[in-house]
Amino acid sequence: MRTPARPLVLGIETSCDETGVGLVRGGELLADALASSVDEHARYGGVVPEIAARAHLEAMVPTIELALDRAGLHPRDVDAVAVTSGPGLAGALLVGVAAAKAYALALGVPLHGVHHLAAHVAVDTLEHGPLPRPAVALLVSGGHSSLLLVPDLAAEPVESLGATVDDAAGEAYDKVARLLGMPFPGGPPIDAAAREGSPHIPFPRAKAGDGTFDFSFSGLKTAVARWVEARRRAGEPVPVADVAASFQEAVADVLTAKAVAACRAHGVDTLVVGGGVAANSRLRALAALRCEAAGITLRIPRPGLCTDNGAMVAALGSLRVEAGVEPSPLDLPASSTLAL
Repeated sequence: MRTPARPLVLGIETSCDETGVGLVRGGELLADALASSVDEHARYGGVVPEIAARAHLEAMVPTIELALDRAGLHPRDVDAVAVTSGPGLAGALLVGVAAAKAYALALGVPLHGVHHLAAHVAVDTLEHGPLPRPAVALLVSGGHSSLLLVPDLAAEPVESLGATVDDAAGEAYDKVARLLGMPFPGGPPIDAAAREGSPHIPFPRAKAGDGTFDFSFSGLKTAVARWVEARRRAGEPVPVADVAASFQEAVADVLTAKAVAACRAHGVDTLVVGGGVAANSRLRALAALRCEAAGITLRIPRPGLCTDNGAMVAALGSLRVEAGVEPSPLDLPASSTLAL
């Protein structure tokens, strides 16, 4: 007797500048398609919300069709639709939520609105299986630097342990890259340059309040700018690779130290790292070293699943569907400031 197929979940992600679509069945990623508008934002040095929203409108249907085609599936095979309902850029979120509602209504399947940060945690289950309960998650991107206590992604609220009080780590990367004459987004070029440099410049590590798990990178960004400007005023060459390595070391040092401290404070032995900056080579290496020394199991998905994508939304939607969580109503709002 054939075992009934587990529910197929279509996931839609449009919180920023990437239109992501994923298809997940029972913890297995069947297809992942992505359309990015990053090149359209590059000349502005950052994401322009109106351009992002327009790009999502143009890419939505073709990206969904591409994901279904890659999986060899038809829209009628979909059992539920999941979508990032926040946080993110308001116009961008609205496009994704409207599309998800349309597909759910047309297909007669339930709709699940999910939180962007929780989805970044859920994507790890596609590679490493179910999460231990509880786990601590370190999420690092252009808009977020967050530490979360995760009891049960599907059924229990995720607790925020700490967050960015000013510039997120990814935002600091973009600003330092521009200062050094590197392209947007700043993460990959700084990471590449840092491999050729020495992290000997003593850039500051912000405490963001002793005893808390909050993050602050505005002061670090300013310290890098002042150091570079001082060299230029003195007519001295700027050692770009050393600046990149020293800046990157300061970011990775703070992020990993606080993540390990959060695990210890809450008696948790599993750390999940996600978000776009989790693709950074130094962050991954330092997290591995510190977790091994502390006896903590480290889980980081492959770089392609760290950045915003539809797979992460489908993964969380799949967990919700299989746990029997009540679907979202069709008047689900898009919330740029959605709380955990």
